Amino acid sequence: MEELKRKVKGLKLKYKSQPQKDLLIALPNPYPNREYEVEITTSEFTCLCPLNPGQPDWATLNIKYVPDKEIVELKSLKFYLTSYRMVEVFHEAATNRILEDLVSIVKPLRMEVTADWNIRGGIGTRIKVSYNRQQSQI
Repeated sequence: MEELKRKVKGLKLKYKSQPQKDLLIALPNPYPNREYEVEITTSEFTCLCPLNPGQPDWATLNIKYVPDKEIVELKSLKFYLTSYRMVEVFHEAATNRILEDLVSIVKPLRMEVTADWNIRGGIGTRIKVSYNRQQSQI
């Protein structure tokens, strides 16, 4: 546990042109024999429009998952999501990449990521992607 504490305390975010999956940290699930759902919401997700990089895109992200043996450490998740700030990426690609990265780190039973993108030009976008260990492999 002390090593995990040091790892979390030592997290450093540097803005790059790619998301930083290596910032994500998995912790042991305190209740691995019980099925329960974790729901995380943030309204501060931002990245850059690849067609007009001077324009940031903002989204509210909702992440729901049923953990297996591990859970995501929240500070590391915040840093990971913030690492998108200078990334030029389409809404669909960002939402799918977040799901893929989280699934690879926490290996949940099920996970769903919903991104509600702010309206631009009169058009709002909601992207919902999901993973179910019994139905698919990422």
